[in-house]
Amino acid sequence: RKADLPLDAWPKDLTPSTALRQWFAHDPVRWDEFRKRYLAELAEQQETARALLTQAAGSPLILLYAAHDQEHNGALVLRDFLQALVKSPPMRPEP
Repeated sequence: RKADLPLDAWPKDLTPSTALRQWFAHDPVRWDEFRKRYLAELAEQQETARALLTQAAGSPLILLYAAHDQEHNGALVLRDFLQALVKSPPMRPEP
């Protein structure tokens, strides 16, 4: 149970939206589209993601997921998104 875990953070804004999770329904056929849509959602949360990375301060992050499918789950998309953020400079708004 989530309540039993010694968590430092649970950034809900970095999880897939309820609508997206329900649409995906862990159907591997929908994986590519799920990944695309989830990455679009994450792109709107770059500030939250960067704050999480700053809070981790170079320590390992453990991403939890409840899906039985180890190859098609949101944690994999989030991992890839976070790794890409580490490699890229922060986006600045255009004047």
